[in-house]
Amino acid sequence: MSTAIRLPAHPMEEARGTLQAFLDGRFGADAPRVVPVGAVGAGGGDAGAPDPWAADRPTALVHVSASAILLGPWGGDGSAPACGRCLAVRWQRLRSRSERNALETGGPDGPRPAGAWPLLTGHAQDVVAALCEALLHGPRPVPPATHPADRALPQVTRLDLANLLIRTFPLLADPLCPDCGPRTRTQAADDVRPLTLAPRPKPDPGTYRLRSAFSYPLPTDALANPVCGALGAGTWTDVTSSTTAPVAGSAFVRGYAGLHDVTWSGQENSFATSRRLAFLEGLERYAGTHRRGGSAPVVGSYDELRADAVDPAVCGLYSDETYRDDPFVEPFDPGRPIPWEWGWSLRDERPVLVPSRLVYYSIPLADDNFVFECSNGCAVGGCLEEAVLGGLLELVERDSFLNGWYGAARLPRIDLGTVGSPTAAAMAERAALQGYDVHVFDNRIDLAIPAVTVVGVRRDGGPGTLSFAAAASLDPRAAVEGALSEVLSYIPHLARQTAERRGELEAMADDFFLVRHLKDHPQLYGLPRMAEYARGYLEPSEARPFDEVYRDWESHGRPRTGDLRDDVAVVRDELVRAGHDVVVVDQTSPEQERMGLRTVSTVVPGLLPIDFGWNRQRALLMPRLRTALRRGGHRDRDLTDAEILRAPHPFP
Repeated sequence: MSTAIRLPAHPMEEARGTLQAFLDGRFGADAPRVVPVGAVGAGGGDAGAPDPWAADRPTALVHVSASAILLGPWGGDGSAPACGRCLAVRWQRLRSRSERNALETGGPDGPRPAGAWPLLTGHAQDVVAALCEALLHGPRPVPPATHPADRALPQVTRLDLANLLIRTFPLLADPLCPDCGPRTRTQAADDVRPLTLAPRPKPDPGTYRLRSAFSYPLPTDALANPVCGALGAGTWTDVTSSTTAPVAGSAFVRGYAGLHDVTWSGQENSFATSRRLAFLEGLERYAGTHRRGGSAPVVGSYDELRADAVDPAVCGLYSDETYRDDPFVEPFDPGRPIPWEWGWSLRDERPVLVPSRLVYYSIPLADDNFVFECSNGCAVGGCLEEAVLGGLLELVERDSFLNGWYGAARLPRIDLGTVGSPTAAAMAERAALQGYDVHVFDNRIDLAIPAVTVVGVRRDGGPGTLSFAAAASLDPRAAVEGALSEVLSYIPHLARQTAERRGELEAMADDFFLVRHLKDHPQLYGLPRMAEYARGYLEPSEARPFDEVYRDWESHGRPRTGDLRDDVAVVRDELVRAGHDVVVVDQTSPEQERMGLRTVSTVVPGLLPIDFGWNRQRALLMPRLRTALRRGGHRDRDLTDAEILRAPHPFP
């Protein structure tokens, strides 16, 4: 006769209750509150089981997980306080895909316990009590963080229950925390703060960053750590790369199609620089994937708001066939209420509403799934002007690339030996050692801003055949170097990626509608057979000297006033002359403000946006694709539909 084992009502409840009783006995009325993490979703938009510890979570200082005990938040200088809910939410976002789905979308029952776990030995309980005495009740120790920005933050100490290893990490408060985050409210047009460009003297007329990337007080330990990292659990370096010194990190972000892996990276010539740039890109992604604070969106239909709103149709919509066949998208309905964000028109100097879908590109479905944006035009900087310049240049880069690709343009080829850049020459030599030649093209279409496309071509025509990258900059040499650096970061891995996915990629080459994800676009052109679609970049052409190609720009177009505001104005005015508005939406999160950073989404309705997935190519339907080459003098008439290159772009 067997006896049924009676399990606790909630996972980890027995361990939580045992530890709470032990600490109550040790500290009496001063005992810290104990709650579990990983038993149910901790908040932050979860759709899983209700949190029975919701009321206790903000003030709890001891947190039981399946493999560790977390103590904190403790310490910090008080300038950026965080609570127990902040810790639980940050911890939860670092879990695996399956664990997060169980916690956040597992329905009313949530995860089910497989037994009484974790098992807390008497020794483990004594260690927890000793840590409580040292960290929560006595004089607080100096945090072990290496950077002053990390030491100023609240800390979390992790006790590993398997080996009793103790480590401490800094914690950034979650700006959406209902207990310690700022309150949000919907703004009216009269409340919108003007995003007016201010004078920004530069250290040198030819540079476009006011400060070194290393000068910002980034709390790097708080941004990437395995307990509560705001951007991810850590970073990794690719020491095997023979072309660049890559550093990257990643985290799962919940979007319209569930959790997807958002990677942030730096691809420079030293690991230290790459790591710093990776963190900056991670912060840009952090602010752009979801709203992290600020004002609540305005909800209304385009018909109601059109006097103050950007027309989504001008920004590009999908084909009727896509809306018919793709279950994730629905046609835009001007009469349907959707969320909007307040932006600022740099052309008209007035507030403008932009669909939230075009600003925060991983927000879940909210009846505004007429299009899925990516990071088009998002940029981080040390001030508004830096961020705006970076965002606008990215839009120019992508618009130019798509016009050149889909328009099958014959772009002027630049003689790489005449660029006059030792960095560019060294990168070309590294590509050659990998068996690749690199071709550099002036990709300007009808805008004067320097835009460059670089193509890496495998000499023997084998797998990993082509690698593309693009860049735009007011300094054309910087554009060449930027695009070269991107190509060099891809070519060491392209042959292996092609071999690993050969069957999938061959199927895509037979049926372009199988091209669905970002990685599919560049990896498809690892197939030798896809070179036929890139003939315009591969057929022999005369290479022109760099100084000849950019003579007019350097002598008459490039601003050299020493004020960053003038640099932004040149790009803005060029876009306005081409018939476009220039709108800026401030995405800056509270954490970034503390670091002295600004993040923006720049929106230029009518420019060609980059999309991933062959069935979701807005550019193919937009008027600009048909007119830009004529406007720029590349053709004597507009493109017809029959002349458009109907092959997925290879933009990485």
